[in-house]
Amino acid sequence: MGRYVLKRAGVGLLQALGITIVVFFVIRALPADPVARLVGFNSSPEVYKQAQASLGLDASVWSQFVTYMSGLFRGDLGVSWVTGSPILEEIRSALPITLQLITLSFALALLVSVPVGIATAKRPGGKLDKGVFGYGLFAGAQPEFWWGLLFIFFFYYSWGLAPAPLGQYAPGLDPPPQITGMSLVDSLITGNFTAFIDAAWHLWLPVMTLAFIVSGPIIKMTRQSMSRVLGSEFILYQQASGLPSGQIARSTIRASLPPVLTLAGILFGFLLGGAVLIEQVFAFNGLGSYSVRAVLNLDYPAIQGTVLIITVVSLVVYLVLDLLLAVIDPRVKN
Repeated sequence: MGRYVLKRAGVGLLQALGITIVVFFVIRALPADPVARLVGFNSSPEVYKQAQASLGLDASVWSQFVTYMSGLFRGDLGVSWVTGSPILEEIRSALPITLQLITLSFALALLVSVPVGIATAKRPGGKLDKGVFGYGLFAGAQPEFWWGLLFIFFFYYSWGLAPAPLGQYAPGLDPPPQITGMSLVDSLITGNFTAFIDAAWHLWLPVMTLAFIVSGPIIKMTRQSMSRVLGSEFILYQQASGLPSGQIARSTIRASLPPVLTLAGILFGFLLGGAVLIEQVFAFNGLGSYSVRAVLNLDYPAIQGTVLIITVVSLVVYLVLDLLLAVIDPRVKN
């Protein structure tokens, strides 16, 4: 197992390094002028050259690359061209907000989707099976922001069952001190239960929106995997041998999990991308909103840092899922 972990971690590091290099050169090949974006398109040549030198853009691309990589290996992601703050500090403030949002959404989707998928596999062609099939087609046919706006219209505007989409807390509420950066966790650590209730109140609708979108594929995959395993020879043999139903159920679920976990890893990466739009809709100042501002401002260090962090988070999730798959099915290590 140790050799397998090291192998997967090594592959992940190479992937992160490759993506970092590609992003560095791609954004500099785009027909955009970050210097003019910062100082204004009508600025004098002297001001333009001074800003270009301060940003390090007067050097060759290869010289910029060497400077960036040397700082990266020291743990320095650079400084934002817009705010002047270290990129690592800005991402450290924004990342926990996004992780809290997508982790809760992912957990809710799994808690609902897996039991529903198992139930539909046991009764194929039933009303639940047909209803879930229609839901899967309908939920995946629209983008994330469309569902977010639709849910805001009904749950907030029409029915009053959700708060106004104005951020993590109600306006005027004193948030707890930032310890982890996650509103629910920080509220519990500091004992601020008023802030905890308010944070949960503002989280439930964006969490439900993301969970609603990704639940359909998980239900479908669980149903397909369960149906395949239920009709397999080893399950039929266990049933013919008179084994207890609980043991047969455990064997069926364990054999059905690998495809579901593989899809879960893919969907977690999808949630990282979907959070960009959902955070914009619900005014959450997370990594998604941060990345949008970085792109609009042509803030190259912020763009590079955001892509690198998202890549690392995704690779860590994939590594954990690979380890779970190796525990469930040792054949994947071969």
